[in-house]
Amino acid sequence: MDTEGTLSAVEDTRLGQTLIEQGHISDKELARLERMRQRQADGGSLTALLLNLGMISERDLAKCLSELTRLPLTAVEEYPLSPPLEGPLPYRFLKEHHLVPLRQDNNELVLAMVDPRDDFSIRAMAMMCQQPIRLQVGVSSEITSTIERLYGEGQSKMGDILSAVQQEEETEESIAQLKDMASEAPVIRLVNLIIQKAVDLRASDIHVEPFENRLNIRYRIDGVLQQSEAPPVNMTPAIISRIKIMARLNIAERRLPQDGRIELKIQGMELDIRVSTVPTMHGESLVMRLLNRESVVLDFDALGFAEHTKRRFQQVLKIPHGMVMVTGPTGSGKTTTLYTALNQLNTTELKLITVEDPVEYQLEGVNQIHVKPAIGLTFASALRSIVRQDPDVIMVGEMRDLETARICVQSALTGHLVLSTLHTNDAASSVTRLLEMGVEDYLLTSTLNGVIGQRLVRVLCPHCKERYQPLPELVRELKLTSPDSGEPIQLHRPVGCAHCAGTGYHGRLAIQELLTMNDDIRKLVLSHADAGKIQEAAVRNGMITMYRDGLHKALSGVTNIEEVIRVTQEA
Repeated sequence: MDTEGTLSAVEDTRLGQTLIEQGHISDKELARLERMRQRQADGGSLTALLLNLGMISERDLAKCLSELTRLPLTAVEEYPLSPPLEGPLPYRFLKEHHLVPLRQDNNELVLAMVDPRDDFSIRAMAMMCQQPIRLQVGVSSEITSTIERLYGEGQSKMGDILSAVQQEEETEESIAQLKDMASEAPVIRLVNLIIQKAVDLRASDIHVEPFENRLNIRYRIDGVLQQSEAPPVNMTPAIISRIKIMARLNIAERRLPQDGRIELKIQGMELDIRVSTVPTMHGESLVMRLLNRESVVLDFDALGFAEHTKRRFQQVLKIPHGMVMVTGPTGSGKTTTLYTALNQLNTTELKLITVEDPVEYQLEGVNQIHVKPAIGLTFASALRSIVRQDPDVIMVGEMRDLETARICVQSALTGHLVLSTLHTNDAASSVTRLLEMGVEDYLLTSTLNGVIGQRLVRVLCPHCKERYQPLPELVRELKLTSPDSGEPIQLHRPVGCAHCAGTGYHGRLAIQELLTMNDDIRKLVLSHADAGKIQEAAVRNGMITMYRDGLHKALSGVTNIEEVIRVTQEA
């Protein structure tokens, strides 16, 4: 064993104890890691094991090593755009030892390393470059992407795996079963990399789409799909089968849609992945929806609620009986808003029960039911049972049919507070939709307390957004008014930087409208007025429309006008 290339057990013990003290791992996990390390032929390192097993996020590990070694943590903008040294550096050496040159400073070469305690790599770089070395701690994925960009000659991590897959396939004459293909190491690494990349990019969904001559991999980032490098089309069955195995789906069934779930721990984060497959002409199209349980903040301010809307919504939630609806298209944050409302209502004095498909967030103190239509446990049948459980608050994941809607209305009439979602364009349309479904108008006016309509807009990156003064014609057309009276109107636009991966946006928040019932709206409902008249009455009653809420957020520099128009033009 090459003792120069391995880190001392004493140093790894210090790292382990620091991670325990900071709450990143437990004593039992450290003991298990130590046993795994001892079984490895070369002794290995604790750092590599932690990263490979995803027991801690790359950034948390880098921060811990920075504190332990008292070396600075490398910021994203410090990674160079071009190689800082004139001569070429060995690509394989940089990758294997997880280090990359940052710059030359006062006749010293500044290096970013995943683990700066690796003396062998430091001495090798000093001999190779013939100059003193100054160290910084770097985040693993940032170092890897910089190595690929500067020294990889167009290769990527995914490209390495794909070439390995293709080489293996060329040496094998045939593969007997699909399950065997999906269990091969390169395919497993490839699927893990696809999911890992989604986490790194903050993607909410992964789309795996087979076509006749290609396999598409796309990530939905901040609500917008972005194309990614994809495996060869002949890998399609193996990749989809691997994901189906992880989601405990039937890999032999390729004619019918299937739904499943994957629970993973990646970079120390608990990840919940909902998997959906549908048959297409060229194979199964597969979508994975990612939910990071730890990153969800159930707070009205964090969701983007305007103060006026938040105050009115909290008043609606204080009414002990009736219905509260959240409406909008798929992926508009309806469920998160409902959970935030539930979180506020979740006290020891109230009993809360939810009926969902599936249960997206687990809330302490809330009884949550996952419907299973295959065995007869539908929204309607579950609701009939839970009203006998004496709940104070009932949340129904989605009001899909007349039977479910009628039971919700009956529950609201008998003294329960019912929360649910509906798929309509705006708050006023949800009232007319319930009437069209067959809910009686006199029951609706007696039970409906309020409806929130919402969309999600992308948030401008705070590091690179650019201020500008709009044209007077645009100001007049959009009827913009400055938050500070007398001051010229200022808007912002996206630019793109290292912090937002060049997109100009980082994260999303909601724009909302809240319709609350009053006598004027009740009269319109009883006369079956159209959604336009109901919306006019709601605005007279103090409702700020989604569009106006979006304009306020654009004027305050949170988002841009184009985003607001994009998400509200169909509303």
